[in-house]
Amino acid sequence: MTESDLVFADRRDAGRRLAAALAAKDYPAPAVYALPRGGVPVAAEVAEALGAPLDLLLVRKIGAPANPEVALAAVVEGEPPQMVVNEEVMRLAGVDAAWLARARDRELAEMRRRRRRYLGERARISPAGRTAIVVDDGLATGATMKAAIAALRRQGAARVVAAIPVAPQSALAELRELADEVVCLMPLERFRGVGAAYRDFHQLSDEETIGHLRRVWGVLSEGDGGAMLEREVSIPPHRLIGDLVVPPQPRGIVVFAHGSGSSRLSPRNRAVARRLNEMGFATLLFDLLTPEEAADRRNVFDIPLLAERLLEAELWVSAEPELAELPLGFFGASTGAGAALLAAAELGERVGAVVSRGGRPDLAGPRLAEVTAPTLLIVGGNDTEVLELNRRALALLGGEKLLQVVPGAGHLFEGPGELEAVTEMAGQWFQHYLAAPGEAPIAPPPEIAERPAPPLTPVEILRAAAEPLPEPESPDFGAAFDRFAAARVVLLGEASHGTSEFYRARAAITRRLIERHGFNIVAVEADWPDAAAIDRHVRQLPARRRNVPPFSRFPTWMWRNREVEDFVAWLRRHNAGLPPHRRVRFQGLDLYSMYNSIAEVLAYLDQVDPEAAAVARRRYGCLAPWSREPAAYGRAALTRGYALCEEPVTEVLKGLLQEELDYARRNNEAFFDAVQNARLVRDAERYYRVMYYGSHESWNLRDSHMFQTLRQIMEHVGPDAKAVVWAHNSHIGDARATDMGVNRGELNIGQLCREHFGDAAKLIG
Repeated sequence: MTESDLVFADRRDAGRRLAAALAAKDYPAPAVYALPRGGVPVAAEVAEALGAPLDLLLVRKIGAPANPEVALAAVVEGEPPQMVVNEEVMRLAGVDAAWLARARDRELAEMRRRRRRYLGERARISPAGRTAIVVDDGLATGATMKAAIAALRRQGAARVVAAIPVAPQSALAELRELADEVVCLMPLERFRGVGAAYRDFHQLSDEETIGHLRRVWGVLSEGDGGAMLEREVSIPPHRLIGDLVVPPQPRGIVVFAHGSGSSRLSPRNRAVARRLNEMGFATLLFDLLTPEEAADRRNVFDIPLLAERLLEAELWVSAEPELAELPLGFFGASTGAGAALLAAAELGERVGAVVSRGGRPDLAGPRLAEVTAPTLLIVGGNDTEVLELNRRALALLGGEKLLQVVPGAGHLFEGPGELEAVTEMAGQWFQHYLAAPGEAPIAPPPEIAERPAPPLTPVEILRAAAEPLPEPESPDFGAAFDRFAAARVVLLGEASHGTSEFYRARAAITRRLIERHGFNIVAVEADWPDAAAIDRHVRQLPARRRNVPPFSRFPTWMWRNREVEDFVAWLRRHNAGLPPHRRVRFQGLDLYSMYNSIAEVLAYLDQVDPEAAAVARRRYGCLAPWSREPAAYGRAALTRGYALCEEPVTEVLKGLLQEELDYARRNNEAFFDAVQNARLVRDAERYYRVMYYGSHESWNLRDSHMFQTLRQIMEHVGPDAKAVVWAHNSHIGDARATDMGVNRGELNIGQLCREHFGDAAKLIG
């Protein structure tokens, strides 16, 4: 795909173009169904242009038990919900109706949870008798779209239209057999992924998704309910002049706090207010100072005084019958942001959300910690001093919080499209957190992370985020990472697999976290039995005889280098002064050492249960023909059409776990080591087999194994377990925010840690 093929600026641009194509067709009784999350901005534009109701259509895949990446069935929500089953996969997987019913019920429960998050208690739109228009941001294989079309037909849709901006021609041919009509703006012979057709194809947050939905609902519900009410008001007791705008059926009211040297007539604040009015919010812009007060420049920086004026405005709003019951938000600019946050701390739960534009939240001082209202801080990427102040304030804020950076923008957001970006961010935040009267508030997402606004360039990211660090050997270097002291898992990533400077930095960070903050596990991208040799050395446990030296598998330089040797020597010295149960572990997370792990399991069983060892040897014997080339096992399994050794290697692990009480009583550490090796053999067998089905299946299995191994180590250590993970950036980043998760269907240990540990997992690359 060439640069000229990048025709869509973003999903909204694609939606407007798609809407133009659909509007010319004049469908009877249309209803628009978005496939979340990527399809929502596209569908919102279509629904608004057609004047059609907008709903979500949630689809969940059910994977085969032995290979979750292989779709066995798809469940589509509805009344009643529908399930599309691949009978051939079901037969090959040996799945019965009872297993499938349990899997369906789990996915339906997850879809109900997601619908509540996105839609609250909003009623479902029935497709019966309607033209159902299913919209996504693009197609790859079309599997989700096919399941959605089948479900809408079963639910009584008179006509089903599949509408997408971009898709491969091969997928469209299959789609036309199912839908009454397919509308695609870019049918491509040479298809390189949906994201390649967009200049901005960032992963949508829940706030953005809900914001798009609520914007359209507000526009469609307004109908002919009346014009905007605009009037000038006077805020007692100082008779401060304000401009109030109330749309029909307002969903909330946003009170603006202007910055120093400005007033209620601020053109930027008024532009933001107009957009909020279009979204269904009432707005109040008023002068925070009387003319006499404004003449004294000291007053414009008197944050407690400005906050007091916002409290007076809130009292006035609460006394107005048409405004009193509306959810309240604050929008602050410059010094007004500090006043808005100080007022929010005073008002507590009365304030539903706060947005700061180029603001000085730091001026709220220590009371930032008392702010419970969800707070969005918007800063220009080139406004470096204010950006740093906002980063510090973000760390102090209580409640939900998010910092968004507008790349290339200065303090006043004067560049093309910059103020529009601010307006959309603010609107989505208020739409998400200010629930209209009678509307159930949407639950906040499980995690909020700092994420710059798209589109991003490497230079802008570095300029906004970089902070100078001393040399790794300096005591001040490690101190810079004390901010992660409260984490349970800190993941340290690298891009090179072998740079001396980074290895020294990684060791310095890890030492600091161990010495000062109680971290007691170092878990690395290495095979379990290899790392176990170092673990026994650093914890001063007896060495074991091995047939193969540790870390002899490619790439040996990752571990056989001076920097790792120095860290291992330091860790052994550190542990020497600790009782055995408090010594820091060095454990491996990877799964390539299938045959070394087999040897470790057999050696353990030879010591504790010779009869079980004989049984395990027979079972592991299945893998013997491929001992020199494990990948050849995958080819053999693929050729013969079934998992040759899956059952025997699984039985060895089951046998160990069934004897857990007896074996662990003799030597719990040795038993734990044997079980981890047996788990590695089981997962490695699947890995070498699955790698011939596609790279993302084998990748996902590998990183899932790494995450599960980390969890098992931490559970074994106990409730005080705190781990530092060493791995490549591709493993420790959050795949959901990159091309890995968006376009390739891959996950990684960073994503899994964030999902499991939430804010207690820190990813550093």
